[in-house]
Amino acid sequence: MITCFIRYQIDPTKRQAFERYARNWGQAIPRCGADLIGYFAPHEGSATLAYGVYSIENLAAYESYRARLAADPLGKENYAFAQQEKFILREDRTFLTLASAPHGEGRAAE
Repeated sequence: MITCFIRYQIDPTKRQAFERYARNWGQAIPRCGADLIGYFAPHEGSATLAYGVYSIENLAAYESYRARLAADPLGKENYAFAQQEKFILREDRTFLTLASAPHGEGRAAE
């Protein structure tokens, strides 16, 4: 299992547009085959950083998922919405694997 962390730099004056975008992905991403952990908008600190996080089996599954998402009607609409409204200034993806599992086992730190 791999987890994709998407780091967005957003226009802080268009936070509501980003939140709409996030809610749309909340429907489309699970339907297209990824396990959505969530989208996160700025709250305290930076007003320009936002994140999207989801897990998927492997990079081959990711490629199939991306094709389904690009063909999904809500996915298409959401991509177009982001292009039209220009609230995303930068988008970076990083794929990570969980290194701390299993949690809570072993000896406590002394």
